[in-house]
Amino acid sequence: MPGPRQDYLDAFVDEEDDVFAPRTPASAHAADAYASVTDWNVGTAADSGSGEHDDARPTGAPAPGKGGKGRAFTGIAAAAVTTVLAVVVAGQVADDNGGAGVQSQSAPDRARDVRDSASRADGRAPAPEAKPLSYDEKMGRTYPLGAELKGSGRFDAVPGIAEAPGTGQKFTYRVDVEQGLGLDGALFAEAVQQTLNDQRSWAHNGARTFERIYSGKPDFVITLASPGTTADWCAKSGLDTTQDNVSCDSAATERVMINAYRWAQGSPTYGDSRIHAYRQMLINHEVGHRLGYNHVTCDKDGDLAPVMQQQTKFLDHDGIRCRANPWAYPGN
Repeated sequence: MPGPRQDYLDAFVDEEDDVFAPRTPASAHAADAYASVTDWNVGTAADSGSGEHDDARPTGAPAPGKGGKGRAFTGIAAAAVTTVLAVVVAGQVADDNGGAGVQSQSAPDRARDVRDSASRADGRAPAPEAKPLSYDEKMGRTYPLGAELKGSGRFDAVPGIAEAPGTGQKFTYRVDVEQGLGLDGALFAEAVQQTLNDQRSWAHNGARTFERIYSGKPDFVITLASPGTTADWCAKSGLDTTQDNVSCDSAATERVMINAYRWAQGSPTYGDSRIHAYRQMLINHEVGHRLGYNHVTCDKDGDLAPVMQQQTKFLDHDGIRCRANPWAYPGN
């Protein structure tokens, strides 16, 4: 490492007048903290040529300083040496940390790293994670789907099985969803399983139990399909669903057809606030047909509508006002 510049030292040696002299009286020379500091190279073999060891005791009195100038020079020399040592140490530290190839990070860079870090502490609360909707929350929402949509007519079976929970007569079914509807097929399948095995449904008093399968031949296939595709499959059994855009049990086929428009949007008879109950009614009504039940209506004003009433079309008839009801056995 280079030492202090010579012209820097010469500027003090050649100075005629000592600017420090008026501030330090001669009587204080002995107590001067720099008075014992002499030339750092005095007494070395390299300078004297005497060959004496560096650690030999010095002899004689210290060379007298030149008043304030001598003290100033020795002080400056000590400060310069200290500066050189600091530079050397700093260089060694830099070498220990990767040498000249490692550059220190600037303050803006460090600030930017902190801001961009995943563990930043900029005072802003982290964005909350979206909480997944529960089954009831999903079933309580309507979803966009056109009343005149006609899909591809191709279906995907919802993967997985749901075992029959009861010990009564077991029915197996598969859930198919038409491709391209944009609806949650897993939610639909869960709704079918929960609804059919509810004690208020056709599983009442352990009479029946329902199991969803994925492969093999089921007893029937519950199918969620666009209005156009629903109409095609219902027509195979001589049923017209284009009037009022309804669902059907296509008895001549294996399919119980649930109209996706009604599933997504509901009906005026239930309204948006009871969309969950409306979907339960759709499932129970159409599977009820598959089990052999026909249409009926309520007989008394203010009674619950039977689940086999066409509740998508009407609740009131012949001057009798019926109340919406999704269950085959609502009192249980």
